This record gives sequence, structure tokens and C-alpha cells, in this order.
Amino acid sequence: MAFAASLAELQAEASCPICLDHLRDPVTTECGHNFCPSCIHQRWESLQGTFPCPVCLHHCPDRSLKQNTQLCHMIEIVQQIPTIRGKRKRQEEPLCKKHCEVLALFCEKDLELMCAQCRVSSDHGDHPLIPIEEAAASHRGMLKRYIEFPTNHLEDTKMEYENQIAKTFKVKRKMDKFREELYYECKELKYSFEIERYNVNISLLREEKDIEEKLPENGRQFSYHMFRLNTLLGEIEEKCLQTDLDLLIGIERIHNRYGNLETPAVFSCELKEENCSLPPHYLGLHKMIRTFQVDLTLDPETAHPSLIISRDKKNVIYRTSVGLPNPQALTAYSAVLSSEGFDAGRHFWDVNIGGTGECFLGVCKESFLRNSHILPSPSNGCWYQQWTGTFGLFPRGQCKIGIFLDYELGEVSFYNLNNRSYMYGFTNTFAEKLMPYFSIASSSESLTISIL
Repeated sequence: MAFAASLAELQAEASCPICLDHLRDPVTTECGHNFCPSCIHQRWESLQGTFPCPVCLHHCPDRSLKQNTQLCHMIEIVQQIPTIRGKRKRQEEPLCKKHCEVLALFCEKDLELMCAQCRVSSDHGDHPLIPIEEAAASHRGMLKRYIEFPTNHLEDTKMEYENQIAKTFKVKRKMDKFREELYYECKELKYSFEIERYNVNISLLREEKDIEEKLPENGRQFSYHMFRLNTLLGEIEEKCLQTDLDLLIGIERIHNRYGNLETPAVFSCELKEENCSLPPHYLGLHKMIRTFQVDLTLDPETAHPSLIISRDKKNVIYRTSVGLPNPQALTAYSAVLSSEGFDAGRHFWDVNIGGTGECFLGVCKESFLRNSHILPSPSNGCWYQQWTGTFGLFPRGQCKIGIFLDYELGEVSFYNLNNRSYMYGFTNTFAEKLMPYFSIASSSESLTISIL
């Protein structure tokens, strides 16, 4: 028995942890675990940056793997060792331990083999007893139906496991981005917010540590669950190939294991939203942005010929026109409208100004005269604010402007989002659709406007 156990353990050590077959041209990861090259590359196929070991989840910095020549020779030797099952001689027909008679019946209630004498036993008198051949055929069919579930479930579990690994890096990137924004906001609001930054950062670190501890553990649970599914799948397939008697011996254990399969719970890594105790105007602006933020794109059909619109319709720069005039251009001035307009409700959008020069931001009526030399102004349906300067000198390299439209109240407000402060505002009575308005002065070839 000791030799058989050692031989079985040797066979297991010579197997790939992923495909559970003998290792083929084994390679070794940085953490010392061995895999088939095709198996480990398939597991890492959709990952980028860092690659976790499927056994211990150690993060390998790249896909470089070392070929294990000595282990490869050992595998060849192990494959030449006959398995215990191959050496085992055909067993004699088992006898009933209680009556020493040939086992010929199967109790469907207790899932036990029994002899003819057991039929009249008080323990099984009212139980359904059927011949071994009939019972084996029934349970063999049941086992074959079982195979489909763990096979499909294994694929789902693998996918969920890979998603959990991807979530780890996504959470890390999101935390880094949030921490950077938090740092700049606190720096711009000076020393009064440094204590708030410290408290929130501690909370983030605690939450990040908690997630980094729980996600790998959840991943290990899925990895172990896949191992159990693979093991059960192998046992079921092997059981289906056995003789009737061998198949029914211990059949209850397989039924129980199949019935008790439970998928690990998926750990949710939803991040808590941390808020600073900031001044009322800051909190109000923050809530305004979150509630009324809209996604805008520039309309090339309304662009002056001197304005160059990016492919994603989010950026505009000024270049001296060399082409034909655009009959649909908003005005003779270098301006462009948004593709989206508003005739009701509240709306907020962000604009980044980078470089040096002069620009104008605001809203105008949809009916504003096209290709007109009329100077845009509130009297003819255009409400805007002018910005002039070197915008690369701002802390984040750009001047970030927020524009808020309250159509029903007739208000257009402008906010400096670099220091979260209110700057200007217009009031009027709006009776038709308003379009976000963007303009760059002809002397501002180094200036860029970007819609967030």
C-alpha cells in the first residue's frame, strides 16, 4: 500500500496543474511551479502587464518562462512506469460480507450492493431492489448526464476566475487615479484641506488593502473549485468505464460529491465613494457635476473653415484656412457648435483650454444667423465668456472651465474647475433650443479647446 501511494503521488507531481495530464516540455515560472507551455500561455493569453501563477497567484512580471530540462527527463521516466490499475489483476467477484453470497442486487434507496439473502432482511424489506445490470445501466446513464454540468460549469468558473484577476488591476488603476485627483484638489485648496486629504487617503488605503486581500483569496477559492471540478470530472469519466460491480461500489460517494458542489461566492469590489468635508460651494458644484453632466461632441458642419476638428469630435484648434468657405459655418468668426442642443432642463459640461491665446465659450440660439458678420452677443442670441492668457501655466497644465445651463431659470453660469470657484453668469429668458458655443480667436494658433 505504501508503494502504491508513493507511486500515485509521483504520478500527480508529474502532472500539469492546469490540464492535469503529464507535463509536456515543462517550463518553470518565477515562483517555482511547473506547467505545460501551451497551458500557461493559454491561461495568460488575455492578460497584460502582470501574469498571476495559477497555483499560488504570484504575480510574474512578464511572460518569460524557463525550460526545465531535468524535469522533462523525469517525466519521460514516469510515463514508462505502469500504473497500479494496469498491473492490477482482475478481481474475483465480491461477496456479501454478511451472508458470504454473490452480490446480485442493488438497493436503490440505500445505494448499496446486496445478495439474495439480503432481500428478506428486515433492513431492506420494503426497499426497491433491482438486478445489478439494470442498476448499473441506470446509474451509468445518470453519471453521463452529470458530465455535462461540471464541464460547462468549469468553463464558467475559469472565466470568472480570469475576471477576478482583471478586477484586481482595474481596482488598482482606479485607486491610483482617484488618489492623484485627490492630491491636486487638496493642493489647490491649500492647507485647510490637507487634513481632509490625509483622512480620506487613510480610508482609501484601508479599503485598497481589504480588496487586495479578499480578491486573491476569492481567486484561490475559484482555483480550488476548478481543481475539484476537474477531479470529479475525471472520477466520473473513469467510473463510467468500469464494470457494473466496480461502478456501483462507492457510487454513493460520487452522488454526494456531485450534489454538494457549491460555486464560491463572487467577491464584489465596488469602491466606496469618499467625500471630503469641503466648503458649501465646493460640495454644491461637485453635486451639480455628478447630476447634470452631459457628453458633448463638436459639429463639423457648423465649423468655420479655419477650425480643425479632431476625429472623435472632442478637440478643436485654429489653423489658417486654405480651403473653400463652409456655407453652413456658424458665423464669419472662427466658431463651432455642439452637435447636441437643449430646450429644457439643466445641463453641465467641462471644457479644457490649453496653450496660449484667446477663446470664447458659452451658448447660442439654434436660429443664430449662419455666415453672418454680426458680432455674437446676448442681444442677437449668443451668451459667452472670453478667456485670454497662457493656459499651460495652470497646475494641471490646462485651464478647466465648467459651464452650467439652467434653461427654465434662464441662467448660464461659468466655473473655474481648477479651484472649484464660481466666476460669471448670464440671465435671460430662453424660448428656443440653445447650442453649446466654442470659438477661438484668429491670433490663437497654439490654443486648443477640448470637451470632456
